[in-house]
Amino acid sequence: MKRWGDLSPETADHLTAGSVLDHAEMAVVVTDRFSNILYRNPFAERLFGRPAAAASREQAFSLGVMEKDHPLAGELAKHVLKGGVWEGTFDVRRGDGTMIYVRAQAVPLRHPSGSVSGIVITAREAMRSNEREKDRFGLLERIGERLAGSLYVEETLKRVAEMLVPQFADHCFIELMEGDRLTRRVSTHVQGWSPPPDTWAPLGAEIRYPPGHYADIALRRQETVLVEDFAQTNYPSPGEANTRLAAEIGLTSAIVAPLCVRGETLGLMYLGLSNLTDRRSPHYDAFDRDFVGAIATRVAVAVDNALLFEEERHTAESFQKYLLPPAPLPELDGLEIAVRYYPAAPLASHGQGIQTQVGGDWYDVIPLSAGRVGIVIGDVEGRGAKAAAVMGQLRAALRAFAQDDKPPAEILAKLDEWTRIIATPERDDSGTDVSVPPIVTCQYLVYDAWSRQLSFANAGHAPPLLLHNGVCRELQIEEVGQPLGVRAKGMHADLVYKEETRTLPPGAALVLYTDGLVDRRPVRDADGRAPTEEETFDILRGRLVQESGSSVERIADAATIAVPGEIDDDMAILVVRSAPDDLDVEERTFPAQPIMVGEARRMALDAFTGWSVPEERAELACLLVSEVVTNVVLHAATASVPRRELPMDGPSLSSLSFDESWGDGPDFDDEVTAEKEFTLRLRRGRDAVWVEVFDQDLRLPRIRSAGENDEGGRGLYLVDQLARRWGSRPTKEGKAVWFEIPTKTR
Repeated sequence: MKRWGDLSPETADHLTAGSVLDHAEMAVVVTDRFSNILYRNPFAERLFGRPAAAASREQAFSLGVMEKDHPLAGELAKHVLKGGVWEGTFDVRRGDGTMIYVRAQAVPLRHPSGSVSGIVITAREAMRSNEREKDRFGLLERIGERLAGSLYVEETLKRVAEMLVPQFADHCFIELMEGDRLTRRVSTHVQGWSPPPDTWAPLGAEIRYPPGHYADIALRRQETVLVEDFAQTNYPSPGEANTRLAAEIGLTSAIVAPLCVRGETLGLMYLGLSNLTDRRSPHYDAFDRDFVGAIATRVAVAVDNALLFEEERHTAESFQKYLLPPAPLPELDGLEIAVRYYPAAPLASHGQGIQTQVGGDWYDVIPLSAGRVGIVIGDVEGRGAKAAAVMGQLRAALRAFAQDDKPPAEILAKLDEWTRIIATPERDDSGTDVSVPPIVTCQYLVYDAWSRQLSFANAGHAPPLLLHNGVCRELQIEEVGQPLGVRAKGMHADLVYKEETRTLPPGAALVLYTDGLVDRRPVRDADGRAPTEEETFDILRGRLVQESGSSVERIADAATIAVPGEIDDDMAILVVRSAPDDLDVEERTFPAQPIMVGEARRMALDAFTGWSVPEERAELACLLVSEVVTNVVLHAATASVPRRELPMDGPSLSSLSFDESWGDGPDFDDEVTAEKEFTLRLRRGRDAVWVEVFDQDLRLPRIRSAGENDEGGRGLYLVDQLARRWGSRPTKEGKAVWFEIPTKTR
């Protein structure tokens, strides 16, 4: 006779370790010290939705632990291999693409000798056991972490649906308020099923729940409503098609939670269970209601943050749209241009809250006199609306200053003064108003495509990269001035900013950029070391060399992605390339004598004819050449050539008064006997011709109002009326008067 509890041989055979684990309703996974899977039971395959791999060295990460949890998994492995025990929750992506939360416990696997030879992991689906209360807090923490990393409404709502279906619900709807309308933004269901057309409302549809409906009650009362069993309740139906579909799929239970934050209702979150899945319990209970209500609170905060961020992002985009040059940039003779602007990544991950992506980086390309081009790139310190507002003011000011055609160093000097003018007063500790100018780096260049001369001045900005003949190097700058706004008191700006001149070789490209291009959130190597600044520049230069023969657009794209890491600051890139061929230009110097007016006109006509300028346009240009040259000759006869060195105690040029276009010359006691002359320069562009007349007179022209009986005074008026653009600029020897005539009908 057997004693009570004795096992028969057949029963004992079924109590081997392997048989017990095969029947366990708990996932069991065993790994070695290097996270290679040594064993997993059948329930683990069902839980993780991944069949056993054929390879003998399958990694534990192949179970579907989401990438963001890999560091956590690595830390727990180290902890357990030292003899500790770990318990917590993982986000797992199953083999069918669905996401579940898994509660896991890891303990050391010990060799008979006592040493730790691996890890034993037991796991189960969270909230689907008798330990729901224990799981609740860990799950809420994980859900909060997932939602906190989302700053966009659509991404946030997508994450909510991933978290809830299929783990907590077969059906998930999220509806948000848009004004007075409730609009469906999420409609997610168990995999492989979707509602037939004309049944449940689709995405984007306005939702109207009838009075007395449980969703209407949740919205009006701002409380979570549980429908434990539809078979035992009776609520008004939103429509016959809805009721019919709910019966077909066997809708059994539902929870509707309002999304409330800061006293405002943002919308509703609806979860439903049906007979489409096989669950232990097809009904929600009060515990589920409370848990979903807690989830809804976190979802509401995440949605509110996302809405606020999108509003700020829209503001940022508007700032950049209206403060930066409109796209596309104008086509300019002798230059290919490509620009890129990228806002910085949001700063929420830095613990600084949600901040706008707008920044103070800017670029500009400014058409100047006679086809010359002003090129600027700058960076205002800081981020946000204040930096963008300062950037907008500086860009507008620089554009205005540039029209004076002054040298780049003078432009930066004026911009430095303007930076101080717009400084916002702040109070110091004693209550005194202190003006703190913004710190701005800037580089301004002027390029003449016909002479290939590049003039520039620098205010603390990174030098451009020069790409030519397969070599990429920094453009040599001998004088790098102080950033705008930080010049020491008593030091004149002319002493800080120096002009330099280089010749840009045919086909050479300049890459101008702000520091956001190279200052990235670093991608660390296997040893955890971030690349040095020199290594970063080597990567950038090497990538640009690879694209040296490509278009400027390709070069700009290559520069954008060359440096690894996430953009940590807003970034502006401007790439310009000089033409490979010389542009057409004719130039000749004449004595300032009346007989030379006809010679100048003849030279212009010959040049325009050789360039195939349409006859009507050529005649117009020749007429204006006559007018400008005539004025130069007439006034040269009445003006003395002053010495270049004027006495410091004499009257300033700005105090001298001139009448009509040039007027009578001022009386200088010191005169130089010199033959007066002028130079006529003609330039041909793709769509226009430019005419420049140079002389030694320092006085700039202005339009006068001629009377009915006046014989003169109409020359500049004709130029103003008939030319597309005209102007004058000072030169080292005197001045230049220029005008532009289009050669194509637009």
